[in-house]
Amino acid sequence: MSDEAQAMLRERFGFDEFMPGQREVVGHLLAGKSAAAVFPTGGGKSLCYQLPALMFSGVTLVVSPLIALMKDQIDALAARGIEAVRLDSSLTADEYRHAMDRVRSGDLRMLYVSPERFNNERFREMLPRIPISLFAVDEAHCISEWGHNFRPDYLKLASFARHCGAERVLALTATATEKVLSDVCRLFEIDSECSVRTGFYRPNLTLLTTPVEESQRDGLLRTTMDNRPPGPTIVYVTLQKTAQQVAEQLHAAGYPAKHYHAGMNAEQRAETQEWFMQSDRAVVVATIAFGMGIDKADIRYVYHYNMPKSLENYAQEIGRAGRDGEPSICQMFACPDDLCTLENFARGDTPTLDSVSQLLDEVFRMDERFDVSTYELSGACDIRLLVVRTLLTYLELDGYLEGGTPFYASYRFQPLAPSSEILARFDDQRREFLAALFRQSRKAKTWFDIDIDQAARALGTNRERVVRALDYLGEQQLFEVRAAGVRLQFSRLRVPDNRAELARSLHERMLQREVREIARLHQVVDFAKLDDCQVAALCGHFADSLPDPCGHCTRCLDGEGAPTLPAAETPEIDPGVLEKFAPLRQEHPEVLSDPRAATRFLCGISSPRLIRAKLTRDPLFGSLGRVPFDKVLARL
Repeated sequence: MSDEAQAMLRERFGFDEFMPGQREVVGHLLAGKSAAAVFPTGGGKSLCYQLPALMFSGVTLVVSPLIALMKDQIDALAARGIEAVRLDSSLTADEYRHAMDRVRSGDLRMLYVSPERFNNERFREMLPRIPISLFAVDEAHCISEWGHNFRPDYLKLASFARHCGAERVLALTATATEKVLSDVCRLFEIDSECSVRTGFYRPNLTLLTTPVEESQRDGLLRTTMDNRPPGPTIVYVTLQKTAQQVAEQLHAAGYPAKHYHAGMNAEQRAETQEWFMQSDRAVVVATIAFGMGIDKADIRYVYHYNMPKSLENYAQEIGRAGRDGEPSICQMFACPDDLCTLENFARGDTPTLDSVSQLLDEVFRMDERFDVSTYELSGACDIRLLVVRTLLTYLELDGYLEGGTPFYASYRFQPLAPSSEILARFDDQRREFLAALFRQSRKAKTWFDIDIDQAARALGTNRERVVRALDYLGEQQLFEVRAAGVRLQFSRLRVPDNRAELARSLHERMLQREVREIARLHQVVDFAKLDDCQVAALCGHFADSLPDPCGHCTRCLDGEGAPTLPAAETPEIDPGVLEKFAPLRQEHPEVLSDPRAATRFLCGISSPRLIRAKLTRDPLFGSLGRVPFDKVLARL
């Protein structure tokens, strides 16, 4: 480690010493090598790229799925006099333009983007022109299909890093098993000796597991909270409606409680988050949409009102407690009745075999070079949007397709000055090109619509030049430019020898993902029933070892061995529901004929086709929501 890095740590970040693992990771990066860091939540991952960024000549590109994290880190860096900007969907047109100006100016050290930003053709067009010293990927476990939060956009990040000529890569995560870490290192070409894993153990966290029946859970939560000193608290639930109900109950009981979930608009979420950050006793009842990237050091309590969907989720969520090192309590209410809902969530992403076959028919009937809207494919094939992207990614990885640069189907612009004044700013050749470009647009009220491909053909140029021209006018604040309707471009490399066999193979792959998700749920149940130290078991899950029992988990504290969880409710299928469902199924055969699609309807799991047919509003939708999916499927 150089003296310069040690001085930078003290002078720019205010720390005398590195946290465990940071010195090794920073050392690898400064030596020109790529690295991986597996640190617990709150373990100091962000400094591993922030400090080197100040020592590199080019830009450090930070890829993170968490807008809240980007904003918090940029604010914290600004307070230290360190320049950084972010590109995300929450920016206004002026903010986006200012950020892009800073990127192009060459004086910027850090740029934060989401993985989805790489689907933006304007960003992809700009990327090779920026010197990238470090390509840092947060939540890197999302690249692995063996991880708990696989995201198809992550799978392409390794090729994007190569495409932009990044000098080195840093993969960061808090929740990687040995198998996932191996996958991450293989895909990002990171040498095993440059993979740094620190201890998972947090001695200030007390982990409690309390078996509870569903009918007693609300009362037990309030009683438990009543018997503890107030402090910043997160109560995690599974469903949005549960977040609202529990928050209302706690508020009525005198607690400063608010709900938070993805169904709220951005302004409401931001307001609740800011309120929580500023309070020393606020209670947020939230789905897992809350907490990612929330840098609040003094969270004293994390309650799992509903059981988490995996040990990885559990580790992330309890990791938000006690980042200041002070004692904090994490308590899970272990209620087996939660499993049915969680399993149904896991099954909701699995398409039917017919839907997969239809997607392949759509893809392979197109020309050798084609573009497609994932929204249109999703609706046509009755496959959820994320799953459509996953299946297309599989076809790329298996050598059937090669992805090109995504593009926007439509562009709109609004001149911010008279066209004569705009054109007068340019020399003859450029003025002539822009004037011809303007003539290709169609005026609505105040906005102009333009077909980029048609304009390019009419002007005898390529699409990239037209997009660059519009972008430049936007950067100069002569136009306000808006783009919409992302379409993915592909080249077909080969056709399957047997399309039906490929459909079965892809469908089986999705079924295996479903099996893995449900297995993770049952790992949580097994964890709740352990008769040994739970903290040691959790450490072991993440390839860490605790030589002695922790002394501060339920098993260590009560010494009573394995608890008995209440028996889960096992409701039977109401014959009356199936009797009412039969004519509805006959009325909508295109939506409900497949047994799996019909099961999704009865269990309350939405799909594009159900939504389009307005069947999610039918009284029978979700009427068997408390019956296990497999049981309903077997009956149908």
